[in-house]
Amino acid sequence: QVQLVESGGGLVQPGGSLRLSCAASGTFFSINTMGWYRQAPGKQRELVATFTVGGTTNYADSVKGRFTISRDNAKNTVYLQMNSLNPEDTAVYYCNLDYRYRPGGMMYWGKGTLVTVSS
Repeated sequence: QVQLVESGGGLVQPGGSLRLSCAASGTFFSINTMGWYRQAPGKQRELVATFTVGGTTNYADSVKGRFTISRDNAKNTVYLQMNSLNPEDTAVYYCNLDYRYRPGGMMYWGKGTLVTVSS
């Protein structure tokens, strides 16, 4: 049983900021990659940022320099600080727990939180 719960989404003006949080609970291995993906209307779900347990981060080119991912391993929580938001960032943002480093490993998803960037 693994549960990922996102929070922090909402309506923000262009140029504004939001901070998303995702808390993992239940029974799971601590050695994993946590990250954020997003899906805009009519588009495929895409990678936003990832953060391995060892501290390696990865960002999509479209958000590099604007978004920052961090994690608190003691709290099993991952964050996404989003600055300089623009309307193209409007999407449902999903928290991800990635076990694909293990043979037969899977990716687990939260239910998503909606971010709307509009004036």
